[in-house]
Amino acid sequence: MVKDLIHPIVCGLMRPIMLWLLESKPRCGYELMTEFMRLTGYKLQPGIVYPFLALLEKEGYAISRFVERGKRHVRYYSLTQKGENLLAKVKEFFNTSIKEVIVDLLKEGK
Repeated sequence: MVKDLIHPIVCGLMRPIMLWLLESKPRCGYELMTEFMRLTGYKLQPGIVYPFLALLEKEGYAISRFVERGKRHVRYYSLTQKGENLLAKVKEFFNTSIKEVIVDLLKEGK
């Protein structure tokens, strides 16, 4: 029952968390998946990560560049100003619209 309640919440937070992770430094898809797992305990699937990164880039919210890692070229993504503005709007939503609900949920002794 607990997993049935928590899983949809985590799924709904996948994209905002990926945006937030890209804010701090350029990251490749694998690093996003690893960090997401570390933060949430849930595995982020490549079928979610890479199409979302491609959409961010296509819409101008992110840019990518290839970095040579040994014999491989790894694509790293970072937010553009437009992407940072999008993340600011997401943060504003969480800070105003839903913040009261989350704070109340986190209170102990209720």
